[in-house]
Amino acid sequence: MPSTEPIPTALLLTLCGVLLALSVLFSRASGRFGIPVALLFLGIGMAAGSDGPGGIEFTDYGLAFRLGTVALVLILFDGGLNTPLASIQAAIRPAAVLATVGVVLTAAVAGLGAHLLFGFAWQQALLLGAIVSSTDAAAVFAVLRGSGLQLKRRVGTTLELESGLNDPMAVILTTAMTLSLVGGAEPGWELVGGAVVQMVVGAGLGLGIGWAGRLLLKRLRLRAAGLYPVMTLALAMLAFGLPTLLQGSGFLAVYVVGIVLGNETIRYRTGLLRVHDALAWLSQVGMFLVLGLLVFPGALLDVAWEGLGMALVLAFVARPLAVLLCLLPFRFPAREILYTGWVGLRGAVPIILATFPVLSGAPGSREIFNVVFFIVVVNGLVPGATVPWVTRRLGLASNAPEPPPAVLEIASTQLLNGELSAFYIGSASAVAGERISDLPFPPGSAVMLLVRGQELLAPRGDTVFQPGDHVYVFSHSEDLPLLRLLFGQQEDE
Repeated sequence: MPSTEPIPTALLLTLCGVLLALSVLFSRASGRFGIPVALLFLGIGMAAGSDGPGGIEFTDYGLAFRLGTVALVLILFDGGLNTPLASIQAAIRPAAVLATVGVVLTAAVAGLGAHLLFGFAWQQALLLGAIVSSTDAAAVFAVLRGSGLQLKRRVGTTLELESGLNDPMAVILTTAMTLSLVGGAEPGWELVGGAVVQMVVGAGLGLGIGWAGRLLLKRLRLRAAGLYPVMTLALAMLAFGLPTLLQGSGFLAVYVVGIVLGNETIRYRTGLLRVHDALAWLSQVGMFLVLGLLVFPGALLDVAWEGLGMALVLAFVARPLAVLLCLLPFRFPAREILYTGWVGLRGAVPIILATFPVLSGAPGSREIFNVVFFIVVVNGLVPGATVPWVTRRLGLASNAPEPPPAVLEIASTQLLNGELSAFYIGSASAVAGERISDLPFPPGSAVMLLVRGQELLAPRGDTVFQPGDHVYVFSHSEDLPLLRLLFGQQEDE
């Protein structure tokens, strides 16, 4: 090994550490100034690039595509783990229509606008529309879960499900239009057939891998708790790789596997959720930093007019029109349709898709890449930065209580007959003002912790529940329905 080898490695790790730390520190400004956190990560990457003060030379589109794909796999898997099955049953039909028909309609209207308003050739215009047609799971999860927004259940779940399910259709459309540009062939009915095959194979293998993984994690006994996240990470990678090799949608399969595992009692479940949440955030930071490095800010100025115009077409025409046509049959109220149409957040997915035509050598692909990047940046501000305000303005914030400042959990590598449930005591709660000793708790159940404001209280028999309290109760699984009747709905439902 050359004696100089540690120096380049040390410089690389130092650089990565500085960029990650800056991203985390600057993310605090996201809530204060209303700037989406993903946009901050992109900005730091651009500042570190060759046109910025960082001066880092990076033009490897292939590496960016691979890193972005891995990051999206981890983000979608974490999103699936945190999606309750009850919410899916209420929102799967409108979300599925938005993820398929809605993507096609958005691509068509955006492509029409690119051709008529900005003079793009038809094939390039439709390619641009296809690239920006899907909402981005990373951006949607970051805004809806990372900003503390408490949305009405159906609206929030529809948006999250749509963002997790619509990548396959965007990939199919982008691939077809790229091949059309490179080879000159017009996409036809094979596009529809390919979409059906990808969806069916992806969903089918996702269910199969999820079911097998669920059985494995229930029966697998490992000495070290840290090995369980390694196994779930392996399942996530397998869920993307195997369906993709079989002409299916790996992104859809990963999301389905996450849902299957997240809605089942498995070993070390609490620890797994924590690990994958951290991996998803690391993936999001790293992905946007790399994509920021890939762009040259000077080149964005050359497409500023087209990028700004297309971002406005997407936000005010293409997305709202597609959502209106897709949700009308499901009788969504007007304000929910308006909100869903407005929160069409774009992020890393369009930028990653924009590398397809660049890697394929399609004519005009570099210009399309820069336009897409500009669209994502503008979309981060309009509508991205307005989401909290619009949520409150349309009255779509739920009445769910703020999460407690302290969380009590059971982390075990064994499957135990016991659960720790969290309940919030509202002013109308039946147990508000009651002493613990006066309540008919099932045998074997006990109040473990009471969080009142910034205080942690050890509950006693004479402790009186007050409105605003967060209560953690241990019980056996069969006693949980009775506790739900006693306290009301659980906090995580």
